[in-house]
Amino acid sequence: MLHPPHQPLQVAAVPPQRAPAREDEAGPWHTEAVCRRDEAGLFFAPSKEPTASRLAREEAAKRVCARCPVMVECREHALLQPEPYGVWGGLTAAERRVVLARRRRREVELKKATTERIAAAG
Repeated sequence: MLHPPHQPLQVAAVPPQRAPAREDEAGPWHTEAVCRRDEAGLFFAPSKEPTASRLAREEAAKRVCARCPVMVECREHALLQPEPYGVWGGLTAAERRVVLARRRRREVELKKATTERIAAAG
């Protein structure tokens, strides 16, 4: 089984959100990831990393992500898993938590609006 770049082997890959018509024609999304050619240490913090070093490393990782053709697929993978560590799809773990919280709030608001609409119509 192939695994996305810099993903621990014990976690299974999630299919891409924008999959090609046939995966055997183009391969899974992670085979196109730019980070496969970079050092994984750029994407994951060493223990007790000073804040300034972490911020610089994360910015460097995000620059790699910015030129990646599968950044969106990588980001969605990290959000769906959810990946608790590292830079994935141009987002840090903290940034991904914010995105997930916003998505959850949006889902609650949509459900509430739908329920209110149904109640008003009925």
